[in-house]
Amino acid sequence: MKNKEVIFKDWGLIDYKEAWDKQEALFADTVALKTRIRNRKIMSEGDEYDEDTPTPNYLIFCEHPHVYTLGKSGKPEHLLLDEKGLKEKNATYYAINRGGDITYHGPGQIVGYPILDLDNFFTDIHLYLRTLEEAVILTMAQYGLKGDRYPGYTGVWLEPDGENARKICALGVRCSRWITMHGLAFNVNTDLDYFKNIVPCGIDDKAVTSMQQELGKKLDIEDVKKNLKHHISVLFNMEMI
Repeated sequence: MKNKEVIFKDWGLIDYKEAWDKQEALFADTVALKTRIRNRKIMSEGDEYDEDTPTPNYLIFCEHPHVYTLGKSGKPEHLLLDEKGLKEKNATYYAINRGGDITYHGPGQIVGYPILDLDNFFTDIHLYLRTLEEAVILTMAQYGLKGDRYPGYTGVWLEPDGENARKICALGVRCSRWITMHGLAFNVNTDLDYFKNIVPCGIDDKAVTSMQQELGKKLDIEDVKKNLKHHISVLFNMEMI
């Protein structure tokens, strides 16, 4: 049975390592449950097994204090700060187990962590990424911004075909047994100066932007969260709880 229910949590402003540990725990518990269910399913008919046992799904929103994270395919030299520089910027750094290169998280940025069993939705990681992108694109449209995709890259961009292509949302995910973790980083009121200290996502010839930068005003991030949550829910046909 496909479980479309998704438990929504907003962790607010939370240390990156604390959020990562909490994510890992939810992810590991879901993988372990799915493994137990599958193992029971292949046992004899005499074993007690409920075909309707569902795996849970979560959607987590949060913001982080200043932090740089490097994905599995990233290059450490894309961080342009040494340990002293990180301390001066009041920032931390982690090499982590998501896909992608280096990125920045900080206050004013919506970080979304869907921990979904894609067997409950669709087992297509490329469609999964495109669907997250579409949720951001639809959210931006509500504020008069035209988000788009850049062929060959993940994430959401403005004017990807022009000389002033700029990225507003980065994506990086991990998936095991069709269960996801990590996710998206959507620049709303983000301090863009922090991106000057990295080669964002390994791309050294494109700019980074935010909704505040594009619109010339600070936005109500809770309002943006509400709209983003709605579009994710609709596109994935979720029952948010």
